[in-house]
Amino acid sequence: MFKSLKEKLKGVTRKFGSNIDEAIDREDVNKPAPEGKSTPVPEKITSDPEDKKELKSDSENIPDLKKDVSHSAVTEPKNIPAEKTPAKKTGFAQKFKVLVTEREILLSEKDIKEPLEELELILLENDVAFDAAEAIIENMRESLVGQKRKIKTSAEDFVLEALKDALLNVLGEGFSLKNYIDSHEKPVKVLFTGVNGAGKTTSIAKVASYLKDNGYSVVIGSGDTFRAGANEQMKTHADRVGVKVISHQEGADPSAVLFDAVSYAKAHNIDVVLGDTAGRFHNRTNLMKQLDKIKRVISPDIISYVDEAVAGNDAVIRAEEFNNSVGTDVVVLTKADMDVKGGAAISIAHTIGKPIMFLGTGQSYSDITPFEPEIVVNDLLGE
Repeated sequence: MFKSLKEKLKGVTRKFGSNIDEAIDREDVNKPAPEGKSTPVPEKITSDPEDKKELKSDSENIPDLKKDVSHSAVTEPKNIPAEKTPAKKTGFAQKFKVLVTEREILLSEKDIKEPLEELELILLENDVAFDAAEAIIENMRESLVGQKRKIKTSAEDFVLEALKDALLNVLGEGFSLKNYIDSHEKPVKVLFTGVNGAGKTTSIAKVASYLKDNGYSVVIGSGDTFRAGANEQMKTHADRVGVKVISHQEGADPSAVLFDAVSYAKAHNIDVVLGDTAGRFHNRTNLMKQLDKIKRVISPDIISYVDEAVAGNDAVIRAEEFNNSVGTDVVVLTKADMDVKGGAAISIAHTIGKPIMFLGTGQSYSDITPFEPEIVVNDLLGE
């Protein structure tokens, strides 16, 4: 899931880290020496062969003892004072590690300008909506620039933490359907809307399966009376999942179907009603009016907009249009397992200000995952 975006984020975080490392080096070189002291010359780090050359050079300066002492004196081992013993030199990698872990750095916009621009391009190329990409970039800028920051580990880890926070700020907190059901009056009524062919009917069956597996009772209202074969398709899914479905004949008033589903749930102490509706676009006036009527009749607790993750920016635009037309409380994204970019998942919550509830991740009824922003971000960043 989101493979392309994952790989590119790894590359740009390395670039951020490299730029910050260079900024640390420059600050260290340009830092003035304490008053009254000269700037120390950095110790030359040599490999073992060079060390041997230095020792050889020192030995050449020792006087020829054979001219001044007897042979027995020459063969006696000579004790070298401790201070003359060559000290083991600290490797560059070790010195750099100490430098990074113990330094504070004041970064300027110039220090991270290039990787910041690259990050924005990566986000846009992976279908992240412009507003969402701008929000991520601004969060990164605020985290990295203009304040003295202590870098506790490596520069790259420091950047990863900033990027994680930026993504979480854009994604929001997510939405737990289980928590909502547990804290609200039963039956909880969830109305599903969306465009044609986005996987709405299958998603309802998956949500029904998820709820049933978690101990909740469910009834489905087959409110798509517009599409031929919709009732049969929903009944097939409901039978496989093992839940009751309420339906009327094709062409019936969907409001009446969903009213009956809610009445059945109340009469049988059912926890949740999942209401299907016909797929539609926001500019289909008659169908949008129909959706308004459904809302008035059953007063849904949750309106869930369903679209494909692979639709990218189109899904974001449609979600915004549906939200403006009939309102949206949560979003379900299907085919997330086929989405290499991840732009819709990152953008929708920020664009319409409503959380993602589930991701569809496969063909089986069990292939639906509650959307938990921190898990998604950790996966994106390889944590």
